Amino acid sequence: MNVTVTITGDGVADELRSLHEWLIVEEELRGRVRLIEAPPSPGTLGTVPEMLTIALAPGGVTAVLASAAIAWMRHRTGEVTCKLTRPGGTSVEVTAQRVRGTDMTEVRELVDRLADMLEGGPGAVDGDQGESTVPTGQ
Repeated sequence: MNVTVTITGDGVADELRSLHEWLIVEEELRGRVRLIEAPPSPGTLGTVPEMLTIALAPGGVTAVLASAAIAWMRHRTGEVTCKLTRPGGTSVEVTAQRVRGTDMTEVRELVDRLADMLEGGPGAVDGDQGESTVPTGQ
């Protein structure tokens, strides 16, 4: 299963590159994360990052992705939203503002909920709903 990750907010291109670098440090995600870039617009230099794709497999990789994504979001200082989309279009949005002030218990609960949603488990949103935000205890 491939999950796509898009970023909205301040400095999207830099934030996508930052998340990419953050994720490839994780041993379980190494070789599974790809930065997808758009061709340069006429008259511009270089490509522009559009999204990340992450190839997930059974065996805890989803939990590693959820944990790394939440940890990365906690270090964002601007208004950044990270949207993770499963095949079929079901997506989950997490905002830096909502996770920045959470304590470790809330972080663990948030990681568990995000991993369940990405795996399509008991905490997942229905395919009919399509999109959800991961709530925190606040």
